[in-house]
Amino acid sequence: DARKRAMGRKVIKAMGGDVRGKTVGILGLTFKPNTDDMRDAPSLSIIAALQDAGAKVKAYDPEGFEQARPLLPGVTFSDSAYDAADGADALVIVTEWDAFRALDLSRLKELLNAPLLVDLRNIYPPADAKRAGLNLVSIGKPN
Repeated sequence: DARKRAMGRKVIKAMGGDVRGKTVGILGLTFKPNTDDMRDAPSLSIIAALQDAGAKVKAYDPEGFEQARPLLPGVTFSDSAYDAADGADALVIVTEWDAFRALDLSRLKELLNAPLLVDLRNIYPPADAKRAGLNLVSIGKPN
């Protein structure tokens, strides 16, 4: 759980250290892709860390809404990845659903308030994000 909350702090740091009043889009709520299992899902700790720091959270998951809803009070649930990005100050990939591997990064950049993509699953190569005009923060890679 401490490692998961550390990922929340990584998002906060990527957003300049202060998320109070900012909106964070979260992609992926379930423990792993292709399931609705929320047991030990990293999203729970990450979202808690963001909310504790004052962020508003919008989230999308292809299958985990019904199980996630009672576990995530105060989260706005979105209809799509693009809806979660719309108006957000950062977009965070938490679960590596295949649908998130094929996002239109240029479209995301246009929807976001700030062009920040925090990829906690290292799905996107830095060159792809840069080409789309996004600032990419990954795990274990130079940004």
